[in-house]
Amino acid sequence: MRITGLALVPPPTAADLPKVTPELLASVLARYSRSNDGLAAILEKVDLANPDASIDRILKFVDYGHASIGGLTGGLAVALDGISMWLAYKLFEIAQMADGQESSTRYITMDASAVPSAEELGVPADLADRWRDLLARSFAAYQAEYARLDALAVAEPGRIRVPEGAKPAVVTRLRKNYALDRARYFIPLATRTNVGLVQTSRMWAQTVKTLDSLPHPEAREAARLIRDDLLKQSPRLMRHSFAEPSYEEQARQDLATSVRLGLARLSSEPLKDEVWVHVDRACPPFLQEEQPVSEALRHRSNRYGQQGSATRRMRVGFAWNNLALAELRDLNRHRTGNRYTPFIQAGFYLPPEIDRAAHASLLAEQRELTRELLRRGASAYVYSLLLGAQTPFEHTTHADKFIYEAELRTGMGAHFRYAEHLSAALRGFLDQVPEARDWVVEGTAEPE
Repeated sequence: MRITGLALVPPPTAADLPKVTPELLASVLARYSRSNDGLAAILEKVDLANPDASIDRILKFVDYGHASIGGLTGGLAVALDGISMWLAYKLFEIAQMADGQESSTRYITMDASAVPSAEELGVPADLADRWRDLLARSFAAYQAEYARLDALAVAEPGRIRVPEGAKPAVVTRLRKNYALDRARYFIPLATRTNVGLVQTSRMWAQTVKTLDSLPHPEAREAARLIRDDLLKQSPRLMRHSFAEPSYEEQARQDLATSVRLGLARLSSEPLKDEVWVHVDRACPPFLQEEQPVSEALRHRSNRYGQQGSATRRMRVGFAWNNLALAELRDLNRHRTGNRYTPFIQAGFYLPPEIDRAAHASLLAEQRELTRELLRRGASAYVYSLLLGAQTPFEHTTHADKFIYEAELRTGMGAHFRYAEHLSAALRGFLDQVPEARDWVVEGTAEPE
């Protein structure tokens, strides 16, 4: 694991603008909110070459409950190299106000060298050899299925939805993606990936505090390394990034729930798709919604267009019983509202192009290792999961955000499986809000 903080510098075109550090920016804007002198007058009182006195004088408010000051630092960028896919998922779950990217499974190394050690992940020593063998077999299954599916796509090009007139390089890429996206369910969740996140010091402090409160050694080590790097840019605000009892207790309860549900539902069999959608249009009696849903939607030229109050005020909860971790990695990045999953293996998904019987031994071994780790209450059970593991997943947000997600995740280039999930959720939504049907664009995920 390697953590790198990225210090932003202004472009040459901004040479005449004031130069401020993240914490000086926060302190100046905090003072700005408590003054009518204007920004120029405030900056005149700050020694930009030696800003520490001004920063210390103002940022003391953070210790008295004014946490919003920490949000004035602007975006602090951090790159996390070589973390597990589980930790990447967890970062996006925690950092709901961050902008970020994670390496795609189409572009990262897929073999035993791409996994942290058992010691780094907290895998019990007496299970380490068994765990390493499982991961080696999983990577072998991935490689074998990728090669088979790629050859199948060459032999039967009709399987690939190639746009008319596509260049040979595009056809090759789409064929590769067809195979990669169907073989990926054998990828271990412990596989190393890379993540880049940009968020304010306030949100970094909360993210690091949460990581530091988890029982996973990898999460705590990441917290330490991120904190050490961000102390260079925001030393005062990162004081608030250490583990805290309420965070630790919630992490303990979350793990206990996952262990209980994981043992009760653990299975390697595929789960039949179920979707749940709940729409709440309730409004206060003194402020009823007056805009028709059609007027909230029909003026958009694409999914990025502004929606009206009729959908922005409408609450939507949606959930699937069997979201594979491969898809969870993508859908978990939608930042609005709240997402929840116990992160268990209630089933195991493989696409119809893969013969499940050919991998029965591997899936049985993986299931039993997960069972043993759950029996021990080990947080490291997550590292025995493969991306085909199916878990319940719930997202609660507002209708405008749901519509955007549904249109995006069924649109051009969407992964075939999460397009199926979002299409099902969209049908459930339109059953309850039929007046939106003419204005919501469900895509066909072509080409892949």
